[in-house]
Amino acid sequence: MKALRSCLLMLALCATGCGKSEPAAAPTEPSAPAAPEAPAADKPLTVGFIYVGPRDDFGYNQAHAEGAKAIASTPGIKILEEEKVPETMDVQKTMESMINLDGATVLFPTSFGYFDPHILKVAEKYPNVTFLHCGGLYDASKHPKNVGSYFGYIDEAEYLNGIVAAHASKSKKLGFIAAKPIPQVLRNINAFTLGARSVKPEITVTAVFTGDWSLPVKEADAANSLIDQGIDVLTMHVDSPKVIVQTAEKRGVYSVGYHTSQASLAPKGYLTGAQWNWSKVYEAYIKNIKDKTPHENLVRGGLSAGFVTTSPYGAAVTEEAKAAAEKVKAEMMAGTFVIFKGGIKDNKGNVVVPADQKQTDPVLESMGYLVEGVIGSTGTGS
Repeated sequence: MKALRSCLLMLALCATGCGKSEPAAAPTEPSAPAAPEAPAADKPLTVGFIYVGPRDDFGYNQAHAEGAKAIASTPGIKILEEEKVPETMDVQKTMESMINLDGATVLFPTSFGYFDPHILKVAEKYPNVTFLHCGGLYDASKHPKNVGSYFGYIDEAEYLNGIVAAHASKSKKLGFIAAKPIPQVLRNINAFTLGARSVKPEITVTAVFTGDWSLPVKEADAANSLIDQGIDVLTMHVDSPKVIVQTAEKRGVYSVGYHTSQASLAPKGYLTGAQWNWSKVYEAYIKNIKDKTPHENLVRGGLSAGFVTTSPYGAAVTEEAKAAAEKVKAEMMAGTFVIFKGGIKDNKGNVVVPADQKQTDPVLESMGYLVEGVIGSTGTGS
């Protein structure tokens, strides 16, 4: 499919460049990026989704694909999807193909590494196309107006996961397998740890970084190593939790999921999970675009906004654990619960949160530490 798109795109470019030469137009001053043109009444709005991995990965890409599916039945919408597109020049080619060959005027390139330089470069070239990226990297001072960025406060669900994991753990040793020590990942590890230690203050979370978003062999090795150390609950922040959840189930330990539900992979040991609800975000974006309402360049939301949720509790979750998690969840929904409270120390003994920080505080999006109770460092392979 990608090869066919590339060939057609080359032919189209050749056709436009091989005809009779016309005098060059006088140069004009660059104008501000234009809003995407609304489709004609009989022409659908073409929306493209681009995934770095397979759309059925039980993880990051599947969560976005489920969001795309939710808007596919919207009248006047045509959905395009391309999976397994790496964070290289390949994504630029895919975006240009969707624009030039398929007429896409809205693109959701979903992977974190697509943003800079790929989305930014293509967005400047196509000011009438809207580019909406998952990751929260938009900066109004330097990024094009036709670019938007969205993310969710999924650390709220991670905190609840920590509560449930602590209730299930007998060894008081939890494991967290993550891809890269970027702020979004560290925030999840820290929230999970704080949730667990709110139940059992002596509990520890061993963090292991594999170095990339999808490394199934390293993820399996890390899971087995952690289990061998006496860890009895595993969780993760990788693109596809599938291998980790299956390894935990095979070894007879509990697992807590991420991105979407992995309950079907571990009927005995799956406790709960932190899930994205991207349909909520995509539906709002598409409605605004169809109504010709300017999109927000930076969108955020948590449990109360419906951007994130938790997986249904598994059979191994006790009533006590459910009650504890639901109590905190209700406070989060009401906006009264603070995850990052004043006096929090990192795992080196330094005070890193001197005063209560709201979920919306931008300082949390540059988090570069691991909190007290986490065994590990922010270096890859730690």
